[in-house]
Amino acid sequence: MADKNTYATMSNGLKVPMIGLGTWKSKPGEVKNAVKTAIDIGYRHIDGAYLYLNEGEVGEAYKEKIADGTVKREDLFVTTKLWATFHRPERVEQALRLSLKALQLDYVDLYLMHSAMGAQHVSDTEMFPTGEDGKALLDDIHYTETWKEMEKLVEKGLTKSIGVSNFNVPQMKEVLKIARVPIVMNQIENHPCIDQREVIDFCKSKNIVITSYSPLGSPDRAWASNKDPNLREHPLVKEIADSKGCTPVQLLIAYHLCQGLVCVPKSVTPSRIEQNFLAIDVKVTDEEIKKLDTLAISKYRAVPWDFWRNHVHYPF
Repeated sequence: MADKNTYATMSNGLKVPMIGLGTWKSKPGEVKNAVKTAIDIGYRHIDGAYLYLNEGEVGEAYKEKIADGTVKREDLFVTTKLWATFHRPERVEQALRLSLKALQLDYVDLYLMHSAMGAQHVSDTEMFPTGEDGKALLDDIHYTETWKEMEKLVEKGLTKSIGVSNFNVPQMKEVLKIARVPIVMNQIENHPCIDQREVIDFCKSKNIVITSYSPLGSPDRAWASNKDPNLREHPLVKEIADSKGCTPVQLLIAYHLCQGLVCVPKSVTPSRIEQNFLAIDVKVTDEEIKKLDTLAISKYRAVPWDFWRNHVHYPF
């Protein structure tokens, strides 16, 4: 099969496919088939995380698609993320090895620190530990200490690249001061309703690739309110999409791709997985991007990480 992907080149020289399949919120029982479908369609970038509790199924999909000859391991760009409860230096390698075991892989292409915020390790499966009083058990371990351990994972061949997620500009500057291995990526919530220009401009100045998660505004998240914006139904989005003969969702994905931003929309529906991939062919002009940017809402976030708002390293 001819490779239909377009690529961004990271600062370490490795190329990352501009569109990937997101696996956040993909339920067990659905995500395996979603990944297999995506690979069959032509996706080569799969975005995952230890937090999502579905890496075992994702790994089964990789194993089957490699075994049936659809892809070789080196054709895939696999991302996973270090969760907060593993930020202590002695737990960083353990965390990646847990992910690799579930994914049935010897290495990942990109390992991201899921956020700058650490939490206490109660068990390997307790993601949001709380005390008897119901308060979050946070850990103020500094993310630069965690980063130093992540660098060792590159040296050991367990990941080819390392990066961050949900980091603000001051936090990235702190890491860059001590980094021996470069930050190749910052994965952030990004869509027309959120103004991420400061983070994007800084990353471009430092040759850090941006990946946009929740590129449609994450309307299916569990805590969504009917007062939240619905980008897919917005008249401006519909108008521009109609003018291009594409769907509103394809337009919202192309909004990222045409700015040189990697994008990881999530779906488990085969037809939507394919439609999302075809957004590669949709071209959005600078003028149209500016129009879409007028939809930004002050201080709006679909994913505000409110549960750790009192963390010393809370980024927003």
